[in-house]
Amino acid sequence: MALHVPKAPGFAQMLKDGAKHYSGLEEAVFRNIQACKELAQTTRTAYGPNGMNKMVINHLEKLFVTNDAATILRELEVQHPAAKMIVMASHMQEQEVGDGTNFVLVFAGALLELAEELLRMGLSVSEVIEGYEMACKKALDILPDLVCSSAKNLHDLAEATAMIRTAVMSKQYGNEDFLADLIAQACVSIFPESGSFNVDNVRVCKILGCGLNASSMLHGMVFKKEVEGDITAVKDTKIAVFSCPFDCMVTETKGTVLIKNAEELMNFSKGEEDLMEAQVKAIADAGANVVVTGGKVADMALHYANKYQLMVVRLNSKWDLRRLCKTVGAVALPRMTVPTPEEMGHCDSVYLSEVGDTQVVVFKHEKEDGAISTLVIRGSTDNLMDDIERAIDDGVNTFKVLVRDKRLCPGAGATEIELAKQIMSYGESCPGLEQYAIKKFAEAFEAVPRALAENSGVKGNELISKLYAVHHDGNKNMGFDIEGEGPVVKDMLEAGILDPYLVKYWGIKLATNAAITVLRVDQIIMAKPAGGPKAPKQQGHWDKDGWDEEPDKFDTHH
Repeated sequence: MALHVPKAPGFAQMLKDGAKHYSGLEEAVFRNIQACKELAQTTRTAYGPNGMNKMVINHLEKLFVTNDAATILRELEVQHPAAKMIVMASHMQEQEVGDGTNFVLVFAGALLELAEELLRMGLSVSEVIEGYEMACKKALDILPDLVCSSAKNLHDLAEATAMIRTAVMSKQYGNEDFLADLIAQACVSIFPESGSFNVDNVRVCKILGCGLNASSMLHGMVFKKEVEGDITAVKDTKIAVFSCPFDCMVTETKGTVLIKNAEELMNFSKGEEDLMEAQVKAIADAGANVVVTGGKVADMALHYANKYQLMVVRLNSKWDLRRLCKTVGAVALPRMTVPTPEEMGHCDSVYLSEVGDTQVVVFKHEKEDGAISTLVIRGSTDNLMDDIERAIDDGVNTFKVLVRDKRLCPGAGATEIELAKQIMSYGESCPGLEQYAIKKFAEAFEAVPRALAENSGVKGNELISKLYAVHHDGNKNMGFDIEGEGPVVKDMLEAGILDPYLVKYWGIKLATNAAITVLRVDQIIMAKPAGGPKAPKQQGHWDKDGWDEEPDKFDTHH
C-alpha cells in the first residue's frame, strides 16, 4: 500500500496540493500594502515635468522609453493580485479622463503606506476604511470650491493651447508650447459647433527624420503608403472607395471552359480585358478620379486606371478605410460597381508627397472644419515619436475632458495642499477613532507635491511647509514653481498651470476606492496554477555569472 502522507491540519487541509494561502494582518494586509507601495514607488519618480523616464522592454521585446504611467503599467503586466487593483484603477482613470494616471498611483500608494502606520498603531482595518471613505467624500465636496477658472470658449485657439499645455508639459517638458499649439489646432479644427468631440478624429502619423519642430498639422488624413498607378496628384477630387480588391469579378460558380482553337483563346482573354476596361471606364465616367481600395490591385485594372487617369490608392487596414470614408464622406462599396454621386466622397486634393524619405499619400481638406485632422510627427527615433504620440494623446484627452466639464483647478500641488489643509481641520472636528484615518488621508495628499519636488531635486519637507504657510494665509492657488531655484512657490493661476477638474475628481475617487479595496482583503488564497510541468530552463554559457541570457550562439572551443 502506498505511503499516505497526512496533511498539516488547518486551512491547508481542505485545499489541493500546491495551493497557497495567506491570512491575517501580518501576512495578507501588510504584504499587499508592501506590493502596492513598491509599484507606486516605481512610477512616482516619473511624475511631473522633471520625472525620470522608464525603459520598459515588454514580452515581445519592444522597447518603450517613457514617463507615461499608463503605458509603463500596461507593458509591465503586473502579476501581484493586490497591485493589480491599483493598476486597474489607473487604467480606469486612463479610460475615463485620459490623464492623471500617475496621480492615481502616487496617491493610492501614499494612502496605503499611511494605512499601514495606523494598523501598526493598533487601529482596526474597518476604522481606517471608514475614515478614508469620510475623508474622500469630504475631499470631493471641497473640490468645487478650489476651481480657479474655467474654459470660456474652446473654439478659441489661444485658450485651448493654454489648457492643453499643462498636460503636455508633464510628458514633453521643453517642447510643450510647440506641441500644445499643434494639438490645439488639430482639436479646434474638428470641434463642431454642436459640441460633441471624438478623440479618434485626431490622427497621428509618425515619420522618421528631421526634428520635432518640423512636425505639422493637416486637415484630412495622411497614410504611409505609395500610390499604385502613375498619377500622383489630383485636385478637387471625387473619391470612390471599395472595400474589395480592385480586380475583375470572380464568378460564384465553378465552370470549365473548353477552348477548341487559338481564335477562341484570343477572344476569351479579350472578353475579360474588355469587361475590365468597361468597369474602369464606367467608374471614370461617373466622375470619380481617385479610387481607394481595401484589397490588392490587379495589373490589368491598374493599366486601365492609368489609361483613364484614375489615381489608385491601396489601404490595407479596414480601420483606415472607415476613417477615410468618414473624412471624405464616402461609402465603402463591397463590390466593383459604379458608385452613385452620393456614395462618392469629396476632397480638395489628394497627392503623393515625400516627407523625409517616406512616401505618404495626403487627403487634404482646404476648408477649416474637416471631420478628421492629422498631426504629422517628425522625430529622430521611433521611441521619441512614440513618446510624443502619448503626449498628444494626453493633450487631446484633456481637450475632450474640458468639453465635458470646463472647470479647472490649479496644478503643481496647489489643489492637493489646499485639500490636505481643509481635510486636516475636518479630521480635528471628528470625535471617533476615524479622525486618525482622516488626518492620514490629508497627509497622503502631500505625496503629490513631494514627488514633484523630489523629482526636481528639491527637499520635499521644506517645500511642503512653505506651501502650508502660504495656504494658511489664504492663497489657494499657490503651488510649487518647478523652474525656480530651490523650494519656491508661485501662483498657478497666473503661471497658467491648470488641471481639469474632472481629472482630479476621478483621480481622488479611483485612488481611494482602490486603496480601500486592497485594505479590505484579509486572506489571499491562491489555487495551484493550471498547466502541466514547466519546461526545464536551458543551461546558460558556463562563463556567464547569473545572467538571464540565452547561451552564446557561437562556441568558443572548436
